[in-house]
Amino acid sequence: MKKSAFKLLGWVTPAVLTIVIAAGALPSTQAYAEGFSKVQIKTTDLGHGVYMLRGSGGNIGVSIGEDGVFLVDDQFAPLTDKIKAAIAKLSDKPIRFVLNTHWHFDHTGGNENLGKSGVLIVAHDNVRTLMSKDRFIAAFNKKVPAAAKIALPSITFSDSTTFHMNGETLAIKHLAPGHTDGDSIVRFRKANVIHTGDLFFNGFYPFIDVQHGGSINGLIVDVAAILAFANDDTKIIPGHGPLSNKSQLTTYREMLLGVRDNVKKLVDAGKTEAEVIAAKPTVEFDAKWGNGFLKPDKFVKIIYSDLAR
Repeated sequence: MKKSAFKLLGWVTPAVLTIVIAAGALPSTQAYAEGFSKVQIKTTDLGHGVYMLRGSGGNIGVSIGEDGVFLVDDQFAPLTDKIKAAIAKLSDKPIRFVLNTHWHFDHTGGNENLGKSGVLIVAHDNVRTLMSKDRFIAAFNKKVPAAAKIALPSITFSDSTTFHMNGETLAIKHLAPGHTDGDSIVRFRKANVIHTGDLFFNGFYPFIDVQHGGSINGLIVDVAAILAFANDDTKIIPGHGPLSNKSQLTTYREMLLGVRDNVKKLVDAGKTEAEVIAAKPTVEFDAKWGNGFLKPDKFVKIIYSDLAR
């Protein structure tokens, strides 16, 4: 199967292919389905009825118990049945709610399927706004069509909201614009687990959606806010990458600070985008962070576009 068939699948995990987003026609339905046919949903027990699911796209958080199932994000539409099957091994209760940490399709792609089955979709006000209209992500030259009505969050909030389910308190908090302008984190207080959405890419450079409210400075502020909620025993579910902890999130913030400062010095000196990229301001971090879907030059280009505004 040719990789070109998957150019518009989004930022999927290496199990399918690394991110390749370009202009062009959508892949056929058959190719689209086949692209996810080998994806396996891996489940990690985090204690107190909280789990992490990894498949393709954004990591999923799950709370199970007598009150039903609460999901944090839902990956891509072709994976809904696999996700449901993984949850069915944990609980025979229905999925009642899904919280979208932000609007990107690798976190909201299952909304339509879940919405049709009666699941209530929850998100920040800005997530519904962004999903309601056609969008364009210039960084990847990608058109994102408006979501179907049934896929839109039916419950929205402006700052925070709390769910009391399964003997757990799920504290949902919208943070300052960082990855996008609709980012929320979820704190499972009893289990001492935090789902960060895409404010944290564990092990590689993050995508910052500057067009839709994201910024490097906001991202740094948000990571500091998450760290303030965490302690040495906190389990942290990143938007992408393996399960993490406070120490690793601290290292991630140090990288963001270092790259931001390096790029800012060059921008302040009047360097052009090409000159900033050529200066390799990420070189000291590339060995650890530069091997993900977003390569160093692309990461620098995004930060330059933000700081040069």
